[in-house]
Amino acid sequence: MSNYRTEVDSMGEVQVPANAYYSAQTQRAVENFPISGWQLPVPLIRGMGRVKLGCAIANNDLGKLTGTGKNPLTADQVKAMFAACQEVIDGKMDGEFPVDVFQTGSGTSSNMNVNEVISNRAIELLGGDRFSKSKPIHPNDHVNMGQSTNDTFPTAIHVATACEIHNTLIVQLKRLHEVMTDKAKQWDRVIKIGRTHLMDATPLRLGQEFGAFARQVELSIERAKVAAKAVYELPVGGTAVGSGINTHPEFGGRVAAELAKQTGIPFVEAADHFEANAQRDGLVESHGQIKAIAMTLFNISNNIRWLGSGPRCGFYEVILPDRQPGSSIMPGKVNPVMCESMMQLTARVMGNDTTMTLCGATGGNFQLNIMMPVMGHAMLESIALLSNGISAFIEFCMDGLEANPEACEAAVEQSLSMVTSLNPHIGYEKAAKLTKEAFASGKTIRELCVEQNVLPKETLDAALDPFTMTEPQA
Repeated sequence: MSNYRTEVDSMGEVQVPANAYYSAQTQRAVENFPISGWQLPVPLIRGMGRVKLGCAIANNDLGKLTGTGKNPLTADQVKAMFAACQEVIDGKMDGEFPVDVFQTGSGTSSNMNVNEVISNRAIELLGGDRFSKSKPIHPNDHVNMGQSTNDTFPTAIHVATACEIHNTLIVQLKRLHEVMTDKAKQWDRVIKIGRTHLMDATPLRLGQEFGAFARQVELSIERAKVAAKAVYELPVGGTAVGSGINTHPEFGGRVAAELAKQTGIPFVEAADHFEANAQRDGLVESHGQIKAIAMTLFNISNNIRWLGSGPRCGFYEVILPDRQPGSSIMPGKVNPVMCESMMQLTARVMGNDTTMTLCGATGGNFQLNIMMPVMGHAMLESIALLSNGISAFIEFCMDGLEANPEACEAAVEQSLSMVTSLNPHIGYEKAAKLTKEAFASGKTIRELCVEQNVLPKETLDAALDPFTMTEPQA
């Protein structure tokens, strides 16, 4: 038995893997684009399945699939098409989408890939021969009815993006916020030295430092919601250029409503289909918020990396969980690997933002953006990296992270910035002089003040109480 079968399209015959559910147009794309080996992200494939199901339901409700037009379907054929779409959504057909990301810029190859798979699977579900030349459930006439790649492919990107933000990224950010908030509460009485410009500053509490991290994550959750909202408008219904040629005037609104029903996300029909087909500004805006979240996570993980430096010659104010040996030459060395992992993946997300910006700015010529597959890939890769990275960071770093109160408090007394609280008592100039003397002599501010009888003991002790320095005083 041959490993291939012969399929025919408008360009002639092509050899397709014998058991593949896809057909000629998909195979041509596989042969044309042996570029990266990167297939479209699974969430985008499933997003395309959702769009196809939404379109099929809308067309059926409008009487288009079973009507008097060319090759009307029976009710059983419609149900089979619905079922095939659902199998794509459920991931049962994930192995049937081999087209490289770096393909035709509209995503036509992948749109036809999905159309062919749904068509052939629906035929098979009814007991028919999916390899036959006649297609009673046709990939173009039925699965792609009322559609163009130009409106459905960006719709699928929007749907996949919003779903992944809501169902993965926001979920993980909320987990991280909860962990950070708990650490902040636990460590509220741990006094440590502050640092500005990487130099000693006035004291604060370790809980306040982690409370700031928690607030950064809280703001990231709000940015994620903005990122999702930026893609709620759907281009479907615009067909080729935004005019809606070959589709019903209610089609776009009905599909958007069906997708909202499927996902629980408030998708709506685009306000202007010409804009929605031509430009990917919403995706660029959405990824801009994703980039800001990545920047926040880089900052937090890098700060925790510094706080855990040591154990003897660094800060060592927090104790990072030991995850793996850190050196092939230095026995016993352990590195902040989870922080480093987070910093690398967030750097990748920031790089993806450059891709998104360039594709959005230069790809949208006249009535179509022709860099959509790589935009979809970059967007969904960024969301997956952040979601997975946060999950691992919580489990392997934050959950086991411990405070080191002894190291925190030891640095406070040694800090020259303790002199700041003496300003109201002795003035800035005299306080500056004390700082220079303390540094030159190696003495603490407290020791020098006692030697020179700068203030009465009771006043001095109150002024140099580090806890009172961590919040405003009346």
